[in-house]
Amino acid sequence: MRPLPNWRSLLYVPATRESFVVRAHTRGADAIILDLEDAVAPAEKPAARAALADAVPRVRQGGADVCVRINRPLRMAAQDIEAAVAAGADVLVLTKLMGPEHVRLLSELIAESEAAQGVAVGHTRCIGLVETADALSAMEAIARADPRLVALGAGGEDLATDLGAEPSPDALYLPKMMAVMAARAAGILPLGFIGTVAGLSDPEGYRAMLRRSRKLGFACASCVHPSQVEVINAEYGDSAEAVAEARRMVAAFAESLAKGVGAVSFEGRMIDEPVVERARRLLARAR
Repeated sequence: MRPLPNWRSLLYVPATRESFVVRAHTRGADAIILDLEDAVAPAEKPAARAALADAVPRVRQGGADVCVRINRPLRMAAQDIEAAVAAGADVLVLTKLMGPEHVRLLSELIAESEAAQGVAVGHTRCIGLVETADALSAMEAIARADPRLVALGAGGEDLATDLGAEPSPDALYLPKMMAVMAARAAGILPLGFIGTVAGLSDPEGYRAMLRRSRKLGFACASCVHPSQVEVINAEYGDSAEAVAEARRMVAAFAESLAKGVGAVSFEGRMIDEPVVERARRLLARAR
């Protein structure tokens, strides 16, 4: 199984906004996404690309992984990939994926840029975004398309627009859960939550939405405002109490197995292998 990042929060930062870039490493996000796509006006795309050489090392100062969200049109995507690999980005966010062949084509472009820059081929990882109705049926194939992919998400605003729907939890529930199932089946991270990027006006509602989404299987989430980072880290992370309970559970189950018993009463409830496996995974994340 491919090694996966231990992300909770991924913070979007427009690559051209100097005031945002200079403080991005202080925000506490596990990854910073330097945006070349929606947050950058068409006329500013070349300047955003050129800014990566300086922005990538600056946002990396706090230890976060550095991602670059690239544009969908192929000519623009090729230019974005070349600039991002040259700047030393760890991850590329692939937008509006059409299917597995699209992923493999972009992976080939990434490999060519890595070779040209003297970067080990395969070093650059990818996050895939499915943002069109047409690509929903290819979600599982996209998730399995290339070993560079470490995370998959279903879009919110763009996908809702393509579906002719409002970006409400009801409208997005099915495609978002399709992404969770496809990602988990492929052994990669499900990115996102059941909701929209809103949340600044209703922080408690935002926290409740994240808590529900974590229980539904999402592993990490992106955000557009620094104030959301701490909330995501709390809701998608594991508390000290949860880690301690998981340790006790794993130890109790191991003792039970040693006695030839496959189910055991643990702190007032019955546990068996699937329950304990979730505890093991929690401990692995905590490490």
